[in-house]
Amino acid sequence: MADRIAAAPRPAPARALPDGAVVRLGARTRLAEGGAVLVGGVPTRATRLKRAARGLLRDGALEVTDRTSRSLAAHLVEAGHADPDPDTLPPPDTGEVTVVIPAYGRPRQLKRLLGSIRADLGAIRIIVVDDGSAARDAGEIVRIAGEHGAEVVALESNSGPAEARNAGLRMVDTEFVVFCDIDVVLGRGAVARVLRHFVDPALALAAPRVRALRSERKWEGPKDSWVLRYEEARSSLDHGPRPSLVRPQSPMAWVSSTCLVGRVAALRGPDGRGGFGAGMRVAEDVDLVWRLTEAGWRVRYEPRARVAHEHRGTVRTWLERKFVYGTGAAALARRHPGFAAPAVLAPWTAGVIAVLAAGKRWSLPGACAITAGAAVHIARRLPRGAAADDPGSRARETTGRGVLAAELAGKGVVSALEQGSALLVRHWWPAFAIAGLFSKRVRRLVALAAVGDAAVEYLRLRPRLDFPRFFIARRLDDLAYGAGVWWGAARAKDPSALLPVIRIGRSRVADRTRD
Repeated sequence: MADRIAAAPRPAPARALPDGAVVRLGARTRLAEGGAVLVGGVPTRATRLKRAARGLLRDGALEVTDRTSRSLAAHLVEAGHADPDPDTLPPPDTGEVTVVIPAYGRPRQLKRLLGSIRADLGAIRIIVVDDGSAARDAGEIVRIAGEHGAEVVALESNSGPAEARNAGLRMVDTEFVVFCDIDVVLGRGAVARVLRHFVDPALALAAPRVRALRSERKWEGPKDSWVLRYEEARSSLDHGPRPSLVRPQSPMAWVSSTCLVGRVAALRGPDGRGGFGAGMRVAEDVDLVWRLTEAGWRVRYEPRARVAHEHRGTVRTWLERKFVYGTGAAALARRHPGFAAPAVLAPWTAGVIAVLAAGKRWSLPGACAITAGAAVHIARRLPRGAAADDPGSRARETTGRGVLAAELAGKGVVSALEQGSALLVRHWWPAFAIAGLFSKRVRRLVALAAVGDAAVEYLRLRPRLDFPRFFIARRLDDLAYGAGVWWGAARAKDPSALLPVIRIGRSRVADRTRD
């Protein structure tokens, strides 16, 4: 299997970031107990800071100036509490970059992409891998590539984008590689900004934000439609405005291969046979990210760097793509047991969902009781400060832990409800559609989940689309993806991609005190 990944190097944390680098607390991390405790990270944990460390954080940012601040910054980055500000990192050498483009037809899009690469990166090496295009398109690809000084490698037959990228990767002789899909337009300075993060020697892969290519801008794109307006706000390729560490079973579990910047040595693996998963035609980007993180490498998402993508503008092509995305879940479940689960719950949050779904008079009090018990359990496990002689200080710390535990339990309930809603209307909708024929309670649950999910997303995203059409698009999105998951599971004769994971045992909440 041509997807072996080398283990990451183990650099000393104190050397990870240079003097002058600034790390900023992530949007999901906050200070509690008057700045004594950090709550957040990937996965979520609470970290109690010593007094000296608290003084280094100012307005949610930390500048590396000496060994102590460098060590703390490295810990915050590794834990997912903070993200490096790329504008404070050393400028990269873009001469150490090769661009690899998998191409299958669409010469017009190739011309547009090559123009944006030359405009942004100048005279760097570009390898276009023609993945078995029809003869007419193949000739156009060679002509257009020649006009832009790009090399063309022609594969004998269509093998899919993963194999095409691997073919290009084998030809790269620079330290870094940029994979760009053919329907992308590079944003000015996007690659250079992402490259700054590779000052971290354990970083293997990083991705910019993928935004919609609008037809009214410089580059020609599809005509505006309600599908494009939905995709502009809720594309599967757009991971949002928050920078993040990327790890399985986290809010940022993967990044798209639409545009990726990678460290060649990490991607090739120990024997030069690494790269994207052999034979994978869908979900190859998720698989690569998870294999890299399993090998100890870091993967990062940097939304301040942007590229534009030509989204599918018709209902048919859009739904076909969503269905294809869903079919990839089965392969991921086979390669990464547990990571591709449609929901990941603690036993107590699963209990909350079950009690509320019962729809009885006792359901709400029962859910509150379970949550209160979980909050007490969390409070006992939160990191404690040094013993103090002042009873008032001890009382304030105990109160602070209680408030924090209640907050974490509340967030656990919200996350569980979101995942439960997704099971109803996205991953398990075929089963609930059948159950709804016989149960009024199931119909009510599905209706509540369908409207509630769309309303929350609509208020969060504020799309250029009225709510009724957004609601329809949201539900079609889920129907197509869910159908793909079931089709893939049936074809693989493996239901793993449909089974939620209940985490038994101690989840990580407390973290050691940092100095």
